[in-house]
Amino acid sequence: MPDTTLPVFLAATVPAAGRTTLDGEEARHAATVRRLRAGERLVLSDGAGAMARCVVDAVQAGRDPLLTLSVEEHWTEEPPALRVHVAQALAKGDRGELAVELATEAGVDAIVPWRATRSVAKWEDGTRGDKALARWRATARAAAKQARRAHVPDVTEPVTTAELAGLVTTMSLAIVLESDVADRLTDLPLPDTGDILLIVGPEGGITDDELATLRDAGARAVRLGTTVLRTSTAAAVALGALGALTSRWH
Repeated sequence: MPDTTLPVFLAATVPAAGRTTLDGEEARHAATVRRLRAGERLVLSDGAGAMARCVVDAVQAGRDPLLTLSVEEHWTEEPPALRVHVAQALAKGDRGELAVELATEAGVDAIVPWRATRSVAKWEDGTRGDKALARWRATARAAAKQARRAHVPDVTEPVTTAELAGLVTTMSLAIVLESDVADRLTDLPLPDTGDILLIVGPEGGITDDELATLRDAGARAVRLGTTVLRTSTAAAVALGALGALTSRWH
């Protein structure tokens, strides 16, 4: 595999060999922000596992930048045998985007925005909600590139608590992160394969009714440690713990 210090750019397709081009916003970033020139190298990714180290043959600057590339090495990274999804409660301001950024860097496989009862942000249907979802998706893409990940996590449409409970029933294990319960994450038997769902509540906490609904669907409520984490950091910390406790980081 190539030098992990090379910048990563996303493309719709990644050829196995030969020549290709990079255009659009990714080319603009490569040409005007990174100031890549002929002879330098980068990594192309389709965000779904395919990656290629490429050398820049030529850079066309201007209003519509275009990079011509030659593929030097191509490889595919398979998704982990144990996938982790995070149901992240909507948070006000940029805390939700920070949660997405940190979780992506920590290796999350999918993110489910959750319309929790105590979420200050509501993401009502319509233009404002669409823009908020687009920001989360853009944040995930940027964080995946920064972390040089082969897979960009999917950010789904937002769900209600009832819809989240339905998702719980499809998982190998569903975990609600709560600071005031006796059980710890390290007490849980963790699967080696399949799908884990981490549920992170809003700053105001998960209501008793929400917790009961999720538990009735099969979720387990656990704490990470002795401190209280913010909604923007809890998922990343839990992902780190799961990486060490399972085969994800082996």
